[in-house]
Amino acid sequence: MATNEFHGVVVTHPERVVFPDDDITKQDVAHYYDAVMPWFLPGVEGRPTSVFRFPEGLAQPGFFQKHPMRGLRHVGHVRLREESGDLDDYLCPGDASAIIELVQYGTIEFHPWASKADALEEPDYLVFDLDPGTGVAWHDVIDAARWLRDRLAKVDLKSFVRTTGGKGLHVLVPLHSACRWEDASGFSSAFAHQLASDRSDGFTATSVMSERKGRIFIDYLRNTRGATSVASLSLRARAGAPVAMPLRWQDLGRCASGNAFDLRNARQRIARLRADPWEGFATMRQSLDKATRTYGTSKDRD
Repeated sequence: MATNEFHGVVVTHPERVVFPDDDITKQDVAHYYDAVMPWFLPGVEGRPTSVFRFPEGLAQPGFFQKHPMRGLRHVGHVRLREESGDLDDYLCPGDASAIIELVQYGTIEFHPWASKADALEEPDYLVFDLDPGTGVAWHDVIDAARWLRDRLAKVDLKSFVRTTGGKGLHVLVPLHSACRWEDASGFSSAFAHQLASDRSDGFTATSVMSERKGRIFIDYLRNTRGATSVASLSLRARAGAPVAMPLRWQDLGRCASGNAFDLRNARQRIARLRADPWEGFATMRQSLDKATRTYGTSKDRD
């Protein structure tokens, strides 16, 4: 097999520099996804997925794409109804060959739905994105994630944490039980607004930039139909090639920043892991019943 062939897909122009500040090539990106594939693939497999493509590398502007492009042979698609009522096809990778083919087409980032193609109207996890405004220290972001974890635990919801490859952290709540989008969005909105009200000096649940200075924005808006969030172990299209890294809660205190992991040390970390830091995430069945009784929904706030 050629050194630039992965899972039956040949990566052309492997020498093309994708991250110019770091001398990281297209081949390096393919090698990365190949190396972490057993850990990465379950987070996107069978899900409608938007990709952030940079066909000429980060030296040129990139663009998000959610619909299939011409020439794809390995990437599947799913037809779904959009908010407008129209039907359209969305990218839906199903195996390792699909991931590498998308890399071949210049993909750096992967952003899946929180539901699978065979159950589009039933989200199987929630995402709370802790996005710090200017002047917020990293240790405050860590404390915020732990605070969310504890508040969720009080309504019988176990949560998991990952770096975003940027400034913040994601706190995820697996569901894997009957849940509709309106339930997910309704609860997550009510929960975020209540937390922001309880600690208004340090948190906000509004996306207005003027409200975020010195505060952490609890972004709950990813819990709506059609919204996406970056996949665990996805590269980010930023200098340094950072990675969204899933962590055990006990490891969070040793994490230096939201972009502490990159293309190089992420592979080293994965190689050292003896167990999945998110063990049980994919099969954990949790209900929003108690959480909704406690916090209500966004409709209750109207």
